[in-house]
Amino acid sequence: MLRFDIITIFPKNFDAVINDSILKRAQDKKKVKIVVHDLRDYTLDKHKKVDDRPFGGGPGMVLQSEPIFRAVKKIKGRRKVKVLLTTPSGKTFVQKKAKSLSKEKNIIIICGHYEGIDERVRKCLVDECLSIGDYVLTGGEIPAMVLVDSVTRLIPGVLGKAESLCDESFENDLLEYPHYTRPANFNGMNVPNVLLSGNHQDIKEWRKQQAVTRTKKYRPDLLK
Repeated sequence: MLRFDIITIFPKNFDAVINDSILKRAQDKKKVKIVVHDLRDYTLDKHKKVDDRPFGGGPGMVLQSEPIFRAVKKIKGRRKVKVLLTTPSGKTFVQKKAKSLSKEKNIIIICGHYEGIDERVRKCLVDECLSIGDYVLTGGEIPAMVLVDSVTRLIPGVLGKAESLCDESFENDLLEYPHYTRPANFNGMNVPNVLLSGNHQDIKEWRKQQAVTRTKKYRPDLLK
């Protein structure tokens, strides 16, 4: 079972995501355990303050190193844990990384916020920094949710049919082929005849060709 420990100053943000759909079923099946920790519980400050103004001046606030170090030490205990930090300056999170993380047993995710986190956390505590794209969000909570969701669904037994993973986007560096369902004719728009033919080999070839065509059009950078 893979255990996620998420450190955040907004723990309630995770309630709806981890308690519904596939993530809830994965927890019910004991495939994953997701524990959300309020960083404010790990501060010694009577006001539970976890941020301060940046040295050198500038706008905004910076998350302090002390409560984060204390939280990771307490959560980690004697376990072997991979510590991740969600930050715009991290490596771009891709499907290959999701597969790699799905083989871990214990993952701690530190959610960045405000202007960022004291750099000593990144240098001395974090194993890897990850970003979900070249843009800035209010905080690292949404990227943390993305990481947990994308990694969890790759764990054997989480999805109903394991083969549903094989043809997904980014498998074999291709986007997924188009999908259609009933009715076969909707407002004059018809489903491709090959999908109604019953010829599974022709359907397989059509889907492969469509995946290549779609990738060339929308994500040519994926093609080698």
